[in-house]
Amino acid sequence: MAQGAGTSTVQQDPDTVVTVQPDPAVYRAAMGRFPTGVTLLTSGNGDNLAAMTLNSLTSVSLDPLLVLVSIRADGKLVPGIAAGGGFAVNVLTESQRDLAVEFSRRDRPGGRAAMRRLGAVEGVTGQAVIPSADAYFECELHARYEAGDHVLFLGRVVALSCGPRESAPLLFHQGRFTRLPVNHPESA
Repeated sequence: MAQGAGTSTVQQDPDTVVTVQPDPAVYRAAMGRFPTGVTLLTSGNGDNLAAMTLNSLTSVSLDPLLVLVSIRADGKLVPGIAAGGGFAVNVLTESQRDLAVEFSRRDRPGGRAAMRRLGAVEGVTGQAVIPSADAYFECELHARYEAGDHVLFLGRVVALSCGPRESAPLLFHQGRFTRLPVNHPESA
């Protein structure tokens, strides 16, 4: 067993190492092995729009329809979601990769500049939605939970839209964007 500052590793076989009491860098690398879709989370609209790239979306319940998002506790969207009582999650397509990159930056646009850049419109709940997204979910805030350095927002889906099935999803895996393999008739 190798010892480090607060961590230890066990070699199970030549290709597998188990880290006990892992540090955040090891945890982040291991979570990066889980591929995710990429979304844009929005709160508000018009002059009050805040938006950010997000890949922590979880379907929680069908009755009622609930989704969960996780964002940094010091994030720009936390006060807006709490005060506005809701949010929207826009599922991005491969063709919207540039938006995902732009809205992952700290200096990302907000307000009307973000509305224009995203091609966003006001949804039925008052949250900005992106009609060109593969899907979007408009949510009323159902619950909020403090979770370490993040806040978990549970939203009750009150409106949604689904794009055409032909759209290729924007995916993130091991710290970079990736694609699903093209399905060939012989491999289906």
